[in-house]
Amino acid sequence: MTALSSSHASPSPDEESWRKNLNLPAKDNRYQTEDVTLTRGQEFEDYFLKRELLMGIFEKGFERPSPVQERAIPIILQNRNVLARAKNGTGKTAAFIIPCLEKTDPVKKHIQVLILIPTRELALQTSAVVRELGKHMKVECMVSTGGTSLKDDIMRLYKPVHVLVGTPGRILDLSEKGVAILTQCHTLIMDEADKLLSPEFEPLLEKLVLHCSPERQICLFSATFPVSVKKFKDKFIHHPYEINLMDDLTLKGITQFYAFVEERQKVHCLHTLFTKLEINQSVIFCNSVNRVELLAKKITELGYSCFYIHAKMQQSHRNRVFHEFRNGSTRHLVSSDLFTRGIDIQSVNVVINFDFPKTSETYLHRIGRAGRFGHLGLAINLITFDDRFNLYRIESELATEIKPIPPTIDRELYCK
Repeated sequence: MTALSSSHASPSPDEESWRKNLNLPAKDNRYQTEDVTLTRGQEFEDYFLKRELLMGIFEKGFERPSPVQERAIPIILQNRNVLARAKNGTGKTAAFIIPCLEKTDPVKKHIQVLILIPTRELALQTSAVVRELGKHMKVECMVSTGGTSLKDDIMRLYKPVHVLVGTPGRILDLSEKGVAILTQCHTLIMDEADKLLSPEFEPLLEKLVLHCSPERQICLFSATFPVSVKKFKDKFIHHPYEINLMDDLTLKGITQFYAFVEERQKVHCLHTLFTKLEINQSVIFCNSVNRVELLAKKITELGYSCFYIHAKMQQSHRNRVFHEFRNGSTRHLVSSDLFTRGIDIQSVNVVINFDFPKTSETYLHRIGRAGRFGHLGLAINLITFDDRFNLYRIESELATEIKPIPPTIDRELYCK
């Protein structure tokens, strides 16, 4: 990377005219971190994208490509295989959706892009971004996940679908039934590839790849690439272009603290944090479904508005909770690790690990819910005596520092 693109820099004449024509307000990005501002100074216009796509990009509020978008968009447009490592919250989703939309021909009635996602909530969110960015393009996007009506999905596939977003099990089911025809699908995107290539999903993925066009392009995006990804890459992804923006693993804008407490003090400590911090929205993580529900009940009894979400809830209920939280109907959400992958709600500025996670990977994904797209955020960990070695190990594995919590936390660390 050769240049630091200052967030104070004047917009290009092209961008200025776009924003004026679309009647868009100027965005204040002065407080974004280098995770999204340390760019090469490229503009979206530099990629010669369709006018309708540029309209969607600027209406979405994107001004300039982030580092991962600068690196990925032109390479995916060249139909090359891609292996991209980038932090959560740095624009990964748009980095693959923008070139996929550019390459999609709405005149053709078949599935041209398949985007595989490990969780239902992230699939819904990704499909929403496809629709927002492609709103002027007449591109038909469909989302299909487990836990929803298979009959409805089958009926929808009788109509044209250009971009199919979904979870592997449901997509494979539709493909093997001969309903989702993937033989002309030229681009396969795997988001959160480390999770998709875990033992739970990998056999499904290998079958799905073979359902796609033999000339398929495969792009993997993830914050971490464990050994399982290398095995899949060696088998299916020939000569990938590798993007690595992971000099450090944790987002620069997230300040991390820990508080040593006894188990029985945790709820009181949480109450204190609620009263002392300026929380826009917070996600509070527990390690089990039972503890999620119990904690949500306790928080409600303390007089705070609070929702909860976990994998054992009915899908329709989960969708409703996610939608309501995203719309700001409540300030606090208690969650299991269901919610750690890719959920992009920029108003979340505080993440609290009520229960400290067991692995550095889980920790990384949890705290990535704050500080989305280069903004500031706070991660607070409630640590018991039994957690202390886990704390030291995760600090070491992520090469990060989790500091003792001070009596007063400067709002400048997480409120801009």
